[in-house]
Amino acid sequence: MNRKSLLIALGFMVLSIPQLQAQPKMNNTQTATIARPKLVVGIIVDQMRWDYLYRFYNVYEPNGGFKRLLHQGFSCDNTLMPYVPTVTAVGHTCVYTGSVPALTGITGNNWFDNNTLKNVYCTDDASVATVGSITKAAGEMSPRNLWVTTITDELRLASNFKSKTIGISIKDRGAILPAGHAANAAYWYDYQTGNFITSTYYMNQLPEWLTNFNNKKWVNTYYEKKWSPILPQSTYQQLCDVDENSYEGKPFGKDEKRLPYDLSKFKGKDYSKIASTPYANDLLENLAETTIANEQMGKGNETDFLAVSFSSTDYIGHTFGPNSWELLDTYARLDKTLGKLLDYLDKTVGKNQYTLFLTADHAGAQIPEFLTKHNIPGGRADDRDLMKELNQHLAAQFHQPNLIHAIWEFDVYLNHGLIDSLQLNQAAIEKSIAQYLQTDNRVLTVVNKITAATASLPVSIREMIVNGYTPKRSGDLQIVMKSGVIDAGKTGMSHGVSYTYDTHIPLLWFGWGIQKGHTNKTTYMTDISATVAALLKIQMPSGCIGKPITEVYQ
Repeated sequence: MNRKSLLIALGFMVLSIPQLQAQPKMNNTQTATIARPKLVVGIIVDQMRWDYLYRFYNVYEPNGGFKRLLHQGFSCDNTLMPYVPTVTAVGHTCVYTGSVPALTGITGNNWFDNNTLKNVYCTDDASVATVGSITKAAGEMSPRNLWVTTITDELRLASNFKSKTIGISIKDRGAILPAGHAANAAYWYDYQTGNFITSTYYMNQLPEWLTNFNNKKWVNTYYEKKWSPILPQSTYQQLCDVDENSYEGKPFGKDEKRLPYDLSKFKGKDYSKIASTPYANDLLENLAETTIANEQMGKGNETDFLAVSFSSTDYIGHTFGPNSWELLDTYARLDKTLGKLLDYLDKTVGKNQYTLFLTADHAGAQIPEFLTKHNIPGGRADDRDLMKELNQHLAAQFHQPNLIHAIWEFDVYLNHGLIDSLQLNQAAIEKSIAQYLQTDNRVLTVVNKITAATASLPVSIREMIVNGYTPKRSGDLQIVMKSGVIDAGKTGMSHGVSYTYDTHIPLLWFGWGIQKGHTNKTTYMTDISATVAALLKIQMPSGCIGKPITEVYQ
């Protein structure tokens, strides 16, 4: 390089130094801003199997909810649940905590407390009172049984409690657990009065806007409509079982055996029946719009969070099963309902100004009689019947009744107080239970939960049992049923076990910060809150064991 060229190069270097070193100066009135959406909407569709996205694909409308989320958002097509039992309370908790029962303490919808020796409902709290209804027990609820934080808690912490977080659902647990400990509010449905209520954990009086909403008695308006099929008859025949089956439930009366259903007879009399119709989804979507409008969600300086859980899909699934006309009709209607909610969010919050995810708290099994009709294995095994049978067996051998306290979701709780006081051999009792159950053709195996990590089962199943176990609230033995065997009564279906029909759930992302596309790699329910945390640039929940799904966000 000649001298002239060298001087020119040095000159450029000197000129560039101030530019490289210059830092923006901020005075005391300036604050750094981090890009975030105005609103996050978390949607859980209770008992939605992943395959409903594609099995019912042709009935979904181009401008409905599901196709918009699939084509304009990001789909994680192989999302699994990493624990048992796969039930509502645990699923809602896992989505919002990124954690499992071993850490969260939410080991089921119900459990037997090994310290107090009492059966406990997941959101029971006798220290609070009902707000918005005279139904005492319906509102004695809070998130205090939950041991870790939620992503909604972390958003409140990150914003110095300026973000608004609200949970709404038909089910109390579907509103309370997602909303978290620090929520501004959680509202759920009172089946006795047809009103949405809350508890003194959150407030001492319903907001005026919710009282006005309740006073309109929307349920009666929906009851005036018949539940009639909205699709051509040929579509139901193509995608579903026959319309009338003895193994389906009859929630609207013994003579109401098939679509259409006359709901007008329940007007002003029985507000519980709405939960078993698709109109409960419309009612909740109506409440979601009303909540956003009156709470001015997405209008402040901080990101707000609305957690919405659609419950009627679970009631309808339990009653009629995955191959029923009623379930197909429900998802065709839910598609329209979700499209309406997206239109509302686009109009009021703004397109690409909100982030939305949709998932399920669990999936669901086929009705056993439907399976056997097609030569596929299936069966029924009721927890209460098992408990009675096992206690009789143990009484004959150990000369003592009631050696089992409870069985929840095939989780066997031994009566430790009685066993210890009589100085019985617990190992011998457990061996006797296992040997007896091995004679039951419905049972695959029985696992001691303390030593589950070394059980003779695939690693994934062992891990699910370990993740679902905590000594204070779990049983001693996990009965692992064969595929297709469900814990249910004489009709309908259930969920709760480790097979993929219960654990494979949808996971869709949409809106602000979300890429378009899909992945078939294995992701987990525990990854959802970690991904939201990464997207919002806030701390993940305290017990989170998941990882951000980096393909989802930009």
